[in-house]
Amino acid sequence: MSPAPLPPGLLGSASPLASAYDGALLDLDGVCFAGAARVPHAADSVNAARVAGMRLSFVTNNASRAPRAVVDKLRANDIQAEPGEVFSAAMDAAVMLTERLAPGSLCLVVGGDGVRQALLDEGFTLTDTAADCPAAVVQGWDPAVDWAMLSEGLYAITAGALHVATNLDATLPTERGFALGNGSLVAAIAHASGKEALAGGKPFPGIYERALARSGATRPIAVGDRLNTDHVGARSAGIPGLHVLTGVNTARDVILADPAERPAFLHTDLRGLIEAHPEPMRDGAWWGVGRERARVSGDRLELAGAGPLQSPITVTLDAYRALAAAAWASADAADGSQAGAQALSLPEITVAA
Repeated sequence: MSPAPLPPGLLGSASPLASAYDGALLDLDGVCFAGAARVPHAADSVNAARVAGMRLSFVTNNASRAPRAVVDKLRANDIQAEPGEVFSAAMDAAVMLTERLAPGSLCLVVGGDGVRQALLDEGFTLTDTAADCPAAVVQGWDPAVDWAMLSEGLYAITAGALHVATNLDATLPTERGFALGNGSLVAAIAHASGKEALAGGKPFPGIYERALARSGATRPIAVGDRLNTDHVGARSAGIPGLHVLTGVNTARDVILADPAERPAFLHTDLRGLIEAHPEPMRDGAWWGVGRERARVSGDRLELAGAGPLQSPITVTLDAYRALAAAAWASADAADGSQAGAQALSLPEITVAA
């Protein structure tokens, strides 16, 4: 059965999300931490949500870390977690394989410990050589992946093995910028083999559905910083999303988002889990959130009291929400696609919570 479609606009919640929803599916990098750096308010907010009774599941496209390593990373950032609360793209791929291969089937790993542990946990046996005639090649990003490992995977796939990718992320954010992600390496093998890989992870809804089944939550919310993975996957699964500004996508990106990428709730950071969210209200051409009001005027967004936005500006959290509500409504009225929002001339926006 397909999930019920979510409303295209922002939602409101009179009570904190940790009370209104019984589970949170949390992205990691850019949400709970930022590489080697801490994310302000992350630990206090996640731990408070747990105390409020929320079931937590840490859902990540990073296939390089086993659950224990993820927990160690979270605890180093003062976030309480247990291995059973982690669900990675590697685990998603392994569960997908249980639906397609006989128990104990032989798999060749193009990846690292995260992929190996996920496959072992599902009862598969492992090999490093195509000469063993594996039933599947499972590919996940790891810094150890090199030409020899990619070629070994190709040998097995051309001999008939199923090619499974943990995710198709084209890039991987690093301190220096964007490096090659798993999807780019998967594309290399797929190009050489002429066979498309079966993919798990975000933005496919299955990773959320499988993580949710393990967590036991029935009214979940997904939290992420990336629109085209975290929020596309959540919306596809019929799960409302909370977007935070501590990672990849900016406030401007959110306001101009395609309908398939739109979150249901907006905040600067994970305090959004433990706070109420004012409901957007329409008054003619104006959209109001709290004390802030915004509308589309021609090809620009306008804030009441500030006029049309023409240069970089710092706004309040409710002003940001009002701007998104106005832009999305205008885009939907225009043609129901991203084109209406993209026609807006919008400067960079900084949100002060």
